[in-house]
Amino acid sequence: MSQTSTSSTLTAAIDAATARLQAAVRAGVPCAPVRDVLGEEDVALAYRVQQALTDARLSTGARIVGRKIGLTSPAVQQQLGVDQPDFGVLFDDMDVTDLPEVPSARLLQPKVEAEIAFVLATDLDDPDLDVAAVRRTVDYAVASLEIVDSRVAEWDIRITDTVADNASSGLFVLGQNRLSLSEFEPAEVTMAMHVNGRLVSEGRGDACLGDPLNALLWLAETARDFGEPLRAGQVVLSGALGPMAPVSPGDRVHAEISGLGAVNATFSSKEQ
Repeated sequence: MSQTSTSSTLTAAIDAATARLQAAVRAGVPCAPVRDVLGEEDVALAYRVQQALTDARLSTGARIVGRKIGLTSPAVQQQLGVDQPDFGVLFDDMDVTDLPEVPSARLLQPKVEAEIAFVLATDLDDPDLDVAAVRRTVDYAVASLEIVDSRVAEWDIRITDTVADNASSGLFVLGQNRLSLSEFEPAEVTMAMHVNGRLVSEGRGDACLGDPLNALLWLAETARDFGEPLRAGQVVLSGALGPMAPVSPGDRVHAEISGLGAVNATFSSKEQ
């Protein structure tokens, strides 16, 4: 196959996957997986779909406020047949911290997970980065809830499906208690999350790639290499500290992360 033919084939795959995911959002109905057009292993191609979706959002006035890291759990990596995390983009309208309720109507099949969120004081675009460098750039950390969502029906995903679908991003809520990294160690925290008063998830900081700062380093290097480095003021959701849990309209979520305190969310009825 000629280089031109190969390029045309890849462009057609990107366009098809992008259109399918956009149609799911418009219709509010999950779609079939996109790995039938992207394949199950071409992560780079899936990121090109994610970028196409990001460009489309930006063209409508959306603003990037950070990134999220996914697949930080070895068990989930093994399930999807990968050996590294993935990332997605956080847009301004995904931050629902200041809303009285999480708008359930914006979600298709949500799940929730508790994480440490880092807010950056400086850019992370140096050619040589290490954990000490990312530690220095963190302004503060807060407890957070990431409300993950998938445009793919029944969460029938492999790595290319979730990467293309903006790493299965949905919405997020940030806690109020801000701590600097001189005040706590992310790897040493413990987490407990309840839905409607029932314990649904527990975990530790070291469940996130051994240390959430390792996840931040991975993202900083990857984003820099993609040509879109992390910037001062951005929020980074560093990865789940325990298993995710499904949520429904009307549910109340309460998570506690030791040191960082509580973060809460109430999901609106679907009609609202």
